[in-house]
Amino acid sequence: MKKLLLLVVGILFINCKEKEGQIEVQQEIPFVWEGANVYFLLTDRFNNGDTSNDINFDRTNETAILRGFEGGDLKGITRKIDEGYFNDLGINAIWMTPIVEQIHGSTDEGTGVTYGFHGYWAKDWTAIDPNYGTKEDLHQLVDAAHKKGIRVLLDAVINHTGPVTEKDPVWPEGWVRTGPACKHNSYASTITCTLVDNLPDVKTESNEAVDLPPQLVEKWKQEGRYEQEVKEIDAFFKRTGYPRAPRFYIIKWLTDYITEFGIDGYRCDTVKHTEEFVWQEFKTECDYAFTEYKKANPDKVLDGNDFYLVGEVYNYGISGGKYFDFGDKKVNYYDNRFTSQINFEFKWNAAQMSIQDMFDKYNSALQNELKGFGVLNYLSSHDDHDPFDANRTKSYETANKLLLAPGTSQVYYGDESGRVLHVDGANGDANYRSFMNWKDIEKNKDVLRHWTKVGQFRANHPAVGAGAHEMLSKEPFVFKRSFVKNDFHDKVIVGLDLPKGKKKIDVSHTFENGQKLHDAYSNQHVYVKEGNIIINSDFNIVLLEK
Repeated sequence: MKKLLLLVVGILFINCKEKEGQIEVQQEIPFVWEGANVYFLLTDRFNNGDTSNDINFDRTNETAILRGFEGGDLKGITRKIDEGYFNDLGINAIWMTPIVEQIHGSTDEGTGVTYGFHGYWAKDWTAIDPNYGTKEDLHQLVDAAHKKGIRVLLDAVINHTGPVTEKDPVWPEGWVRTGPACKHNSYASTITCTLVDNLPDVKTESNEAVDLPPQLVEKWKQEGRYEQEVKEIDAFFKRTGYPRAPRFYIIKWLTDYITEFGIDGYRCDTVKHTEEFVWQEFKTECDYAFTEYKKANPDKVLDGNDFYLVGEVYNYGISGGKYFDFGDKKVNYYDNRFTSQINFEFKWNAAQMSIQDMFDKYNSALQNELKGFGVLNYLSSHDDHDPFDANRTKSYETANKLLLAPGTSQVYYGDESGRVLHVDGANGDANYRSFMNWKDIEKNKDVLRHWTKVGQFRANHPAVGAGAHEMLSKEPFVFKRSFVKNDFHDKVIVGLDLPKGKKKIDVSHTFENGQKLHDAYSNQHVYVKEGNIIINSDFNIVLLEK
C-alpha cells in the first residue's frame, strides 16, 4: 500500500480530518485494481533513453511512415518514472506493449514495409528485444516504478508467433497453423484460424507434445544458453505435469517474467482468438509465479493484491456483463480467468450518453454483476480506428469522462499532452502510434495541468474508480463516490459544469457541519456550514475531499 497523497514526488502527505480543532490521522490508502489509473504506452514510441540500441539485427530497410522502430526503450520509460512524470499524472500502473524479441525481418503486405516495433510479432519469448533494452534495464524499470508506488504490466501474446520473413522461418507444423484466416462469424472461425494472413496461429488447442523449434535451438546455442533454457523447461514440465504442448512452453516463458522481475500483471492479447481454457491455465501459472516471487522477495512485496490479468476480448463491452457473445456461443472470460477486461464500449457510451447516465450505467454493472471484477475503460488506443477525440479538440471532456468514470482508467500516451492521432502519410493504425509529443508539453500545459489534477485526485481516492456512485444533483452535475475496504473508508464529492466564480454545494449527504474539506482542483480549504460549502474559483469543476 502507498502512503497517502503522492502529490509531489518524494513527499508523502498525510490525509487528515479536522473538526473543532482536533486532527485525526487516517489510514493508509489501499491500492485497488478496480479503481487504478493505468498509463498505456508503446515501448518503442514513448521516450528514447539510449540511442545506442536504436538499430539491431540489420533492421535498416526503409519503412512506410511510422512502421519502423523509432528508438523508444525501457531506459526512456525509467527516466520518466524517476522524474516523477507518472506520479504527477496520478498514474499508479504502467502497461507497456510486449518487450520480447521481435522478428528480425520486415513485412510488406498492404501497409508498406513494416518491422515489429509494436512488440506483437514474437520471435523469442525468452529474450528482450535489444531495441527495447536489456534484462537489467527491465529490472531497473520495475524497481524504479515500485519505489514510486507504480505497478508494472507487461503484454502477453500466446495466440501467434511473428510473421514469416526471409529472416524468420515458420515454426514447425506441430506448433502453428498457417491457415485459414479467421472469418470472425462464429466461435470456431474466430479461434481455429490465423488472425490475419501470414501470422502463424499457435495451436493452443493441442495437447500433443512438440520439440523445441529448431530455430530456437540454434539461436540459444549461438547465444550460449541452450542448456540452461532446456533445464528450466524440464523443471517446469516436471513440476506441473503438463504435456509438452505449444501453449505450455509459451506460458512458461511468459510467467518467467513474473518470478524474475516481479511484474504485477499482464494485459493479454487476442483473448477471444484463443480457447478460454488456455487463459484459466495461464492464470493458474501466473498466480503460482507471483506467489513464488513474493516468497523469494519479501522486501519487495507492495501489498496483498493478486496478480492482475486484463483481457483484450476485442469488442467486449460492459453491457455484456461477464459474457462475450460469438453469435453461436457465449463465453465467460471473467470467472477463474481475468481480473478485468478492456471495455471497447466505453468510447461509444462517452459519445452517445450523457455523463450522468453513463456513470449510473457503469456503477450498476460494477456494483452488481461484475462486483469483484473490473473493466479497463479507454478513449484512445493503439489499434482503435475510431478514437473518441482523434483531433484532440475535447481534451478536458476526455479527462473528465475517463478519469472520473467508475472502473479502471486507461490513459493512452499523449492523451494528457494533446498528441494528435493522425499523421500525414501514415496508414491505418500507424496514425495512433506516433512518438510521444514531448515538444508540445509546454504548449499544452493547461491541458496537462487538468489531467494532472484529476488524475491525482483519482489516484488518491479509490472511491473514484472503485466506489459506489450516487448522483446528488443533475444540473449542475454533482455526485458522490464512497468506498469501503476492511477498516478503510473513503468518500468524495465531485461537481462538473459548475458556474465559475462563487458556487454553493450541498454536501450534507456526505460530510458533517464543521468539517474541513479541500477542493483538490482549486487547492482551497473550506468548512461545511449548514450542510453546504462555498467555493469561489475560476474553474467549473470541484473535487472535494477530507
